[in-house]
This record gives sequence, C-alpha cells and structure tokens, in this order.
Amino acid sequence: MEKKPVSHIIAGLIVSSVMILCSLVINFTGQIGNQTLGYVTYLLMMALLIYFIIQHGKANDDNQSFGQLFTYGFKATALIALVTVGFNLLLFIIFPDLKETVMDASREQMVKRGGVTDQQIEQGMEFMKKNFTMFMIMGGLLMAVLSGAIGSLIGAGIAKKNPPSPFQK
Repeated sequence: MEKKPVSHIIAGLIVSSVMILCSLVINFTGQIGNQTLGYVTYLLMMALLIYFIIQHGKANDDNQSFGQLFTYGFKATALIALVTVGFNLLLFIIFPDLKETVMDASREQMVKRGGVTDQQIEQGMEFMKKNFTMFMIMGGLLMAVLSGAIGSLIGAGIAKKNPPSPFQK
C-alpha cells in the first residue's frame, strides 16, 4: 500500500482543531486565569507538529532534507496561527463577557504578584482594555509562531532523513 503524505494544510487544520478544542475547554471550565493550561496547549501543538513532520518524512520514504521538513512544519504553523487567532477573535465577538473574564484574571494576577499600587493596576487595566484586541492578536500570533518554529525545528531535526544527493542520477 502506497504511503500518501498528509499535506501541511490538513496537518495545520487538525492541530488547529485540537487547539480550539483545548481553548474551549479552558474557557468554559473557568480556567482562563490558569497560564499553565495555556502553555500545555502550546506544548501539545508542538508535539502534534513533530508527529506530523515525522509522518511526512516517512510518507516520502525519508527522502526529505531538514529544510524541506522544516518548511512543511512551518507552513502548517502559519495556518495554525491564522486559524486559532481567527477563532479567538470570533469567540470574543460571540461571547463579549469573555473579555471581562480575561481582564479580571489579569487583574488578579497583578494583585497576586504584588509590588504594584492600586492606581498602577487601574492604569494597566485601562491600557489593556483599550488595546485588548491588538494584544490578543499579537500574543496569539507570537505564541503560535514561536511554538510552531520550535516544534518544526525539533521535528525536522529528529525525523529520519536520507535525501538523494544532487550528484546521484
């Protein structure tokens, strides 16, 4: 049976779906302020990317170079970043009260850390409220691209590679 490689688009959509599911679980179980769960989601993204990169290499009989495997992973990452940020924008439009929940969780974290006056907390909250959408988009893109780049590097590094030499014919 011939091995058919999974395209970077399908891999990106699968990983995006898993991340969206994790996001929904975190949001609707009241765990928005739990940063650890957010990081676990990105670790899961990296693990899935590594898996898809290795499978892509195997489906191509390990005839892919590091650069080709990394490119595959990073193309999937670009799609993941766009889909997840788009989903988050849609989520905040559909559930506007979610923004307040995020703001409250941020306020609680500022108070917990201490060393900040009430006036500084209020100024920070006002600034965050004015720029919430920008922070959400930029933060989501940055985390997805950074996690995806790391996952792509690891996946391309550990995938078996036996690319044909350009001098062999």
